Amino acid sequence: MTEENTATPSGPLAGKSAIVTGSSRGIGAEVARLLAAQGAGVVVNYRQKAPRATKVVAGIEAAGGRAVAVGADLTAEGGAQALVDAAKENFGGLDVLVLNASGGMEADLGEDYAMRLNRDAQVNMLEAAVAAMPTGSRVVFVTSHQAHFIETVPTMPEYEAVARSKRAGEDALRQQQPELTGRGISLVVVSGDMIEGTVTATLLDRARPGTLDERRTDAGKLYSVEEFAAEVARMVTADVPTGHTEYVGGADHMK
Repeated sequence: MTEENTATPSGPLAGKSAIVTGSSRGIGAEVARLLAAQGAGVVVNYRQKAPRATKVVAGIEAAGGRAVAVGADLTAEGGAQALVDAAKENFGGLDVLVLNASGGMEADLGEDYAMRLNRDAQVNMLEAAVAAMPTGSRVVFVTSHQAHFIETVPTMPEYEAVARSKRAGEDALRQQQPELTGRGISLVVVSGDMIEGTVTATLLDRARPGTLDERRTDAGKLYSVEEFAAEVARMVTADVPTGHTEYVGGADHMK
């Protein structure tokens, strides 16, 4: 363990520990940085890109924060538990779980990959985490408007399978609310419009050129990775009831 990991942190999350899934880049990486800046020891999760995750950790430690990079495929057996074990071993426990990892537009991981990652792996990660989370802990699930509203508002055909799998994941997590409440753990969902600079937005715009411009016009603006991550991080400590959904950008026409 590095000297930074043993230092006494300060901030609203001082003495707390967080796991941010899918945090070697993009929104997850920025959320990890923000939580560390608030005092949390952060488990930075990656599936394949170890150098990216190591760079995120190095940046956090250079700023005086505490973090550790852990490679774990959440769709593989033992992946979720590896993250929980890392939180306990490096930071003494687990208080915050940010379920940010998602995907499904990859062409080489099987037709059922979206559902395995966006539903099954989310539930498995939650189940592994809650066993280590004390009363007062929080789980934050990150999703998109296209997924959250998929039952009432159609999305592009290229994204429909992913959207339905993410909505299935949200529904499955919400079904766990009675157990979470019994443990004193709250669940918050953060739903965002298309985010500038994310892999999903780029792939969708590539599949259907003009998609981002169209959404930008309809919504008035699209959030940047940094702006959206700040809203996700804010929900970690926000005074909201369990089950709350925080809408970030452009959702009024969908409700």
